[in-house]
Amino acid sequence: MIPAKTKERISSRQFHCLLFFVGFSIQLFADDSDFPEAVKHLNQMSLAMSQMTYQGTFVYVQGSLVETMRITHVVDENGIHERLVAQTGRQRELRRDAEGVRWIARDQQAVVSDPSVNRGFFPVVTSDAIENAADFYTISLGGLEPLAGRLGRKLSIIPLDKYRYGYSLWLEEPSGFLLKWELFQDSARPLARLMFTDIRIGNEVDRSELLSNDSMDGFQTQASDLPQKPTITQSKPRWIPEKPPPGFRLTSHRREDSQSAVMFQHLVYSDGIATVSVYVEPFSETDGSGTGASSLGTTNAHSRLLDDYLITVMGDVPAATVREMAMSVTKQSP
Repeated sequence: MIPAKTKERISSRQFHCLLFFVGFSIQLFADDSDFPEAVKHLNQMSLAMSQMTYQGTFVYVQGSLVETMRITHVVDENGIHERLVAQTGRQRELRRDAEGVRWIARDQQAVVSDPSVNRGFFPVVTSDAIENAADFYTISLGGLEPLAGRLGRKLSIIPLDKYRYGYSLWLEEPSGFLLKWELFQDSARPLARLMFTDIRIGNEVDRSELLSNDSMDGFQTQASDLPQKPTITQSKPRWIPEKPPPGFRLTSHRREDSQSAVMFQHLVYSDGIATVSVYVEPFSETDGSGTGASSLGTTNAHSRLLDDYLITVMGDVPAATVREMAMSVTKQSP
């Protein structure tokens, strides 16, 4: 059973399926001589998807799920403005700007707002992160392929153990724009894929698509249940996984305190490419919370009880990763 609050988080993760990182891989490359060149291409991708002004339609496929999405991403003197709209299925959209992120469910007349989140829909990978990932993935370049009226060079990221997914990316040359990605686990058949069908860049972008003609009068707005600001502390978090899988390091920490007792904690671990969240919250039998394994799409979660708290570990990683991290979480001394 998926914990009640975690259900909401998984649904948001599915809609925001590339919030941290996605990609594809087909075969194992033993030769890593392409690594410096691959790093350059990944850096170009990060710059393109975060700093370019672009607009396009893409198709996301996962199992029997097929969704079409429309994205408008504008960078100007006021920062980044982004709007992602579902073209099929439920009426959903995501907006991001200097005020944070807002998830809008028009069919439910609801808006969830989180001013502390400012990550884009597509991945931003730093050189340091790629270097950290080098011990756990093989990264290689392939040939050029025509996609959405452009040429994309294939870049494969293959995990060296069971704790990570594999990826393939097709990046436009020379811009680095992400034209297509696929995600794998122990199989040549992808678990998920995304591909742009049309793209506009720069002055071709219709900025009016950042706005909606549909009114949101009567919509119920609620703040995210995550703590809005991180607590900066020199001490360790109150709860931590004692034995995270090799390569996963703590990269961020948010918590909510009440009368000196931590009431909520959110940790983020990353190996440089894959990202895993660890949630700790008071357990309540009345909110439908449960324990054990659960999944939605390519997102896996595992929950367990520790004292009077519910530990939930989730991410776009194999089930073994979240299970082992959840089972190793322990409470630290004050």
